[in-house]
Amino acid sequence: MQRQKSTIYWIAGILGAVLIITGLLRSFVLQPYIIPSPSMEPTLTAGDRILVNRFAYQFWAPSRGDVVVFAYPKDPKRTFVKRVVAVEGEMVELKDNQVFINGKLVNEPYLKEGDYPPFGPEAVPRDKVFVLGDNRRQSEDSREWGLLPKNYLIGKAWMIYYPLNRFKFF
Repeated sequence: MQRQKSTIYWIAGILGAVLIITGLLRSFVLQPYIIPSPSMEPTLTAGDRILVNRFAYQFWAPSRGDVVVFAYPKDPKRTFVKRVVAVEGEMVELKDNQVFINGKLVNEPYLKEGDYPPFGPEAVPRDKVFVLGDNRRQSEDSREWGLLPKNYLIGKAWMIYYPLNRFKFF
């Protein structure tokens, strides 16, 4: 009987520890988001559920190509998801439906086909990034509201976890 009680306490302790660790991870490291719009198609589609690493930019600078979640500069209560296209110190220009960084064409295999207007050239200053949606025709991004201050970054997209047929890590 005593052994059965200690086993029950041990299992309860393990479950409690798992719940506490899960809660801490959820609160401070990984945060779920639902993609509300087609602005990141085909990479992310409306209704996709993603996990975002909130620690990523506490220790590392964003890199070109990162898919990021950030507070919308015009209304910081809202969050957006876009791709970092240029980082500080780079010159970004959009022309002929292509992106050029420091005058060199950027290969973007993740893009949804479509025309979009030219932009720039514009230098990305310190502590800012230039972000665009992968679906450039249906994306409200740095072309409209300017360069994104790094302190608006919430985290880096880590994985799509739902729907299961779209499961993948970034």
